[in-house]
Amino acid sequence: MSDALRELYQEVIVDHGKRPRNFHRLEAPSHSAEGFNPLCGDQLRLELKLVDGVIEDIAFQGQGCAIAQASASLLTLAVKGMRQEQALELFARVHALLTEGPSGQVPTEALGKLVVLAGVWEFPLRVKCATLAWHTLRSALAGDTTPVSTE
Repeated sequence: MSDALRELYQEVIVDHGKRPRNFHRLEAPSHSAEGFNPLCGDQLRLELKLVDGVIEDIAFQGQGCAIAQASASLLTLAVKGMRQEQALELFARVHALLTEGPSGQVPTEALGKLVVLAGVWEFPLRVKCATLAWHTLRSALAGDTTPVSTE
């Protein structure tokens, strides 16, 4: 990872970790899911309003490390306004980035601002922190009420 991307990663994680966007409850969500990372105690509840296949609104609440909070915050910004299928495709691209690394199968241009999450790859123990919100999104979109666990 370049020094510029590493610095951006650190800035974005700190910013979104301290001031997460869309950190609140939704009034009358149509879909929701809960996620838990037993390794470090991250937990979150993701709520969304799906209208005609489009994520009209999305929010989360919970507690966890800066990476878990920042990843959830970035997720909400990225998928708001997307069609459900697009959000699931983005899940697959972000998951590949986090688990295979930035030199994997996913072109970084396909990720837009989410490319800053590539920095997590350098810290294998933190990958589960960053993927928690994404797995919880996939569960919420599927209507699965079973709590998501990163284990």
